[in-house]
Amino acid sequence: MADSHLTELSFSSLHLPEALQKGLADASFERCTPIQAQTLPQALAGLDVAGQAQTGTGKTAAFLVAMYARLMREPAPASRSLNAPRALIIAPTRELAVQIHRDAEVLGSHTGLQLGLAFGGVDYEKQKHHLEQGVDILMGTPGRIIDFVKQKVIDLRSVQVLVLDEADRMFDLGFIADIRYILRRLPDPQARLNMLFSATLSHRVLELAYEHMNEPTLVRIEPDKMTVDRVRQVIYYPSNDEKPRLLVGLLKHMDPRRSMVFVNTRRAAEEIEGLLRGNGINAEAISGDVPQRKRLRMLRDFHEGTLAVLIGTDVASRGLHIPDVSHVFNYDLPQDPEDYVHRIGRTARAGTEGDAISFGCEEYVISLPDIEAYIGRKLPVAAVATDMLPEIVSPAPLPRRHFGGGGGRGKPGRGGGGRSGGGGRGGGGGRGDRRRGGGSGGGHSSPRPPAAEAPAAVVSNEADASGANGETAHEAPPRKRRRRRRSKRSNSTSPGTPPAPEAT
Repeated sequence: MADSHLTELSFSSLHLPEALQKGLADASFERCTPIQAQTLPQALAGLDVAGQAQTGTGKTAAFLVAMYARLMREPAPASRSLNAPRALIIAPTRELAVQIHRDAEVLGSHTGLQLGLAFGGVDYEKQKHHLEQGVDILMGTPGRIIDFVKQKVIDLRSVQVLVLDEADRMFDLGFIADIRYILRRLPDPQARLNMLFSATLSHRVLELAYEHMNEPTLVRIEPDKMTVDRVRQVIYYPSNDEKPRLLVGLLKHMDPRRSMVFVNTRRAAEEIEGLLRGNGINAEAISGDVPQRKRLRMLRDFHEGTLAVLIGTDVASRGLHIPDVSHVFNYDLPQDPEDYVHRIGRTARAGTEGDAISFGCEEYVISLPDIEAYIGRKLPVAAVATDMLPEIVSPAPLPRRHFGGGGGRGKPGRGGGGRSGGGGRGGGGGRGDRRRGGGSGGGHSSPRPPAAEAPAAVVSNEADASGANGETAHEAPPRKRRRRRRSKRSNSTSPGTPPAPEAT
């Protein structure tokens, strides 16, 4: 951490418990960052805090130090049960919860307090068993915490410290109803220490703070816009055909240690992963549908430096505290100016410097004026030189995602069926009613609408072709019979309607 980013306030002057001071020494923390210097004296005095600070400014250590000090100085409630944590830290993503847990292990290594994790996607029974044995501090995501509450795996009535991290991200991901559900099951705000941290203290975040906290002190440290001052930014204007070649050329020329490449869609992330790996660059794409074990392995490899390039959408741009990210590539310019700042904020962490390279391509350059207006400056332009565009190996095209087609064995999907075929939205049938086009694993297919009567020659042609739901030519006779039945119904007369004249 750069000394220019630290204040004169030292942790030793805060009169912290000795066991906590040992943990700070293990983490090589001596002086406070601005967010720590303004929030710790308030929180250590027992006052609630709502702080505005982005990831990488030291806010995690700020609330962990305040939490440990509170738990070590105050006894646990006499009515506390074995499965009741004393502190609850809620994070919007699994990766952030794991990183907070990692930092808490270091700072609290001498305190004797037990830590627990609760997040979805992996290890349900293992997490459940661990929490049933009793933990002092629980860190997790809203969904899994609610699951354990409803299953009575944990009891939240003895929580002495509450932390909401990345509160604005909770709103973005639609977790606010879950957060309110959890907060209503905690002790009264006056009976606990409450800390909230957010990249922006918007109206809705402040509303949450005042509703569920005890008159919090507002602390605003370094708005997002100002962090761009420490990032060397440049923009290229490649054509869509030049974009992949330029990315490969820059990565090979710069030989960055840890680089992050941001795109706007999950499919683009998969395509860039194939492009880079096909051209000798160790890269992997992270997204919401990657299995949790693989996600954690990727983040660990990237953190340790064995993975050179991490590719992701804006889901990965918030809450990931990975030190020493050398370069950030905006392969696709974001459509939200705030996302631009969050992206380039992955580098230049805690007072260091970094590089952000953006591509103003034909598709996304329309976002550039809003980005420049938001950060208050024009991005320096660099020319696309010929030597930056090497010949590349094009990756194999990704398979198209079909909706409404036949599914595989046991994979219904949106358009997939049961064992025999598609049964999704208009897909072919499996074991079910073929007339409706639905299989045993089918979706919501609608009955086939009655077809207009056709000449005999047309009917003969249809008997030679496969039906839309996978039926072959030998199944055409039942369809003829249905037509004859419909034909009879259509030729039947209603009262008061003269019969149609017979054809001569």
